Amino acid sequence: QVQLVETGGGLVQSGGSLRLSCAASGRTYSRPYMAWYRQAPGKEREFVGIISSGGTYLQYAESVKGRFTISSDNARNTVYLQMNRLKLEDTAVYYCAASTTLTSPPNSWGQGTQVTVSS
Repeated sequence: QVQLVETGGGLVQSGGSLRLSCAASGRTYSRPYMAWYRQAPGKEREFVGIISSGGTYLQYAESVKGRFTISSDNARNTVYLQMNRLKLEDTAVYYCAASTTLTSPPNSWGQGTQVTVSS
């Protein structure tokens, strides 16, 4: 099992920045792909981006490309989501997730952290 804990959410003004962290523990070697998802009120959960172990593979949703950056610190078993130029529509609960392969659905989820962008 892999346990994931997100931190760093909060309230930020439009155009501002925020960095989320996801600390992983347990059998992290079994889940080499770490992803971020988000779910806005009344909407389905959507993919934000994914990073492979070692950071050799990165993919982002079109809606965040150029504004959000995913990075990892393997020594700390932590993945980060740097969010810049935030927009009102980025308001959502952000979840960290871990997968066995690039295309398989996540096997482990964090509890989520709220990000609210105000005007």
